[in-house]
Formats: sequence, structure tokens, C-alpha cells
Amino acid sequence: MNEITTIGLDLAKNIFQVHGVDETGTAVIVKRLRRSQVIAFFAGLPPCLVGMEACATAHHWARELSELGHEVRLMPPQYVKAYVKRNKNDAADAAAICEAVKRPSMRFVPAKTIEQQSALLTHRARDLLVRQRTMLVNALRGHMAEFGLIEAQGLHKVAGLIAIVMDDMDERIPEMARQALKVIAGQINELQTRIAALETQVLAWHKNNPVSQRLATIPGIGPIIATAIAATVPDPSVFRSGREFAAWLGLVPRQNCTGGKVRLGGISKRGDSYLRRLLVNGAISVLLWSKMAKTDPWLVSLRGRKPLLVAAVALANKTARIAWAVMSRQTTYRHAAGAA
Repeated sequence: MNEITTIGLDLAKNIFQVHGVDETGTAVIVKRLRRSQVIAFFAGLPPCLVGMEACATAHHWARELSELGHEVRLMPPQYVKAYVKRNKNDAADAAAICEAVKRPSMRFVPAKTIEQQSALLTHRARDLLVRQRTMLVNALRGHMAEFGLIEAQGLHKVAGLIAIVMDDMDERIPEMARQALKVIAGQINELQTRIAALETQVLAWHKNNPVSQRLATIPGIGPIIATAIAATVPDPSVFRSGREFAAWLGLVPRQNCTGGKVRLGGISKRGDSYLRRLLVNGAISVLLWSKMAKTDPWLVSLRGRKPLLVAAVALANKTARIAWAVMSRQTTYRHAAGAA
């Protein structure tokens, strides 16, 4: 048997597909493995290049196989799809991964460490709880409106509605409805406590991470956004420039060009939607509350020409490019002389 130099591994919950080739590209092994057989199989192979799609459990297997001496490269699944021949099945997917990982123009996803994965898990859990809290708050507002009880917008205004629900002496709400509303109000209070606990964990990680602390010096970026970027982008050198990083986040116009004609539409919305949403929200805060919106000539001109949300996306794009520069140069943000 010729020596295996490259392997395409199609990940799954229980059944994994392996496609290995030698240095000439000839298929040497095509095999199915159960989850319990994966480590033993790769431990018996000489060090080789292993390609995988950056999907669920990919970073775990990348760490495991790297410890065995293999060179592991993760690829976005949408980039691998073009190499699938004919019908889609596990064997065809593994062969496509094996072919794609050797392409010189292929882009790869850096494998995350356990620490970075834990930080991202905290962010994902917090984001899930925030969405659940929003659902419950909207439900409470809708139900209370049926009894003519309306409160101003904003999460901090919900406390007034919860106080009415918890006041058994308030006769504006029937007793039967009050019992159901108390359940919703209790869930909101419990989620508030859990979200605050997760944010405390994020803040503690931020204080011990130098990259996150440098990112937090950028206007529009606080501990939440800084830790999310630091955990999601372990190696900024995979991007050639800040513009490429902003494009990866989907903060650049979508192109539809042909025949030499350039047509630009709305932003592409590719990449990490969570980071993109955080950066846009941070940009809106800068435009509404920061002194920069009144002193920075670029922001003043932009705000005078464009609507708020369009200006926020443009500022988020600029913030993403600044974040890449801060991570790449390992320095803190410095205000421009004109803005100061």
C-alpha cells in the first residue's frame, strides 16, 4: 500500500467517512469509521495532511488529531461543495474534502483552543438567553396591553409592568390572568439573573485576555464585543488586510458585476452574523451617544449624507478594519488627530 499523504475526513455524529490519497493523488483508502475508531485509526498512520469541514465538532477533532502529529486544516463547507462530483453522499463528501484541502487558493479556518471555545460557548449561551428574554418581554407587553396597561419601550421599563403583575392588590388585572402573568414575570427575572452571571464570566475572561483588552480601547467596542472577536479570530494573520476581515464579516457591498460593469448592492451578510450584529449595534451607540459623532469630521459628514442605519453599517465596517489592525500590530487604538 502506498503511503497516505492526504486524508479527507467527513465528520458526523457516529459514522465518519475517510478518503485517503498518496502523493500522486491516487485513492489509497476509502473507509467508514465509527466514532470510537477514529482516534485509533489516525494513531496508526504516519503524520499526514487531514482536511475537514468547519462544522459541528470540527474544532474538537482538529485538536485531537493535531495531538497525534497530523496537520489539520478546516475549511468552510460552502467552499468544499464545489468539489463534490455527481451525487452527494458521505464517500463523495470525503473525496471532495480531500481534493479541496490541497488547493492553493483554498481558505482555511484556524482551529480554536479549548479556552476560546469556552469563551464562545459563554457568548452563545448569553445570546440564547437574551433572545428568550426578548420573547418573554414581548409576550408580557402584549398580554398586559389586552387590559389597557401600556408601558414605554425599553427593557428597563418592563419593571413597571412586572410590579403591576406582582401587586395582588391591583385590580386592573383579573386574578386568573395574574397567575399566568406571574409565571412569565418570574421567567424574565430568572433570565435577568442568569444573563448577569454569564456577563460576569465574560468580563472576567476579558480582564485576563490582552487581545480583548486592546480591542476594548476602540470606540464602539466594549467587553462583550472585544471578547467575542478575540475568541472567534484566534489568528488575525489569516486575513491579509482589515478590508478582508470586514468582508469576512459580511460588512461590504455584495457584488454583481459582469462585462466590465460594476454593480454594488447591500452588504453581503456573509460570515459570522453574531459578530456583525454586535459591531453594528456598537456603531449605533457611537452615533447616538458618543462625542465622536459630533467631533469626527468623517462621522459628521457621513451622518449628514446617510440615514442612521446606513451610517452605522459604514462605521461598523471601519471598526472591523481597526480591530484587525489592533490585533495584527498588537497595539491599542489611538485617536486620529483630526477627530481629537
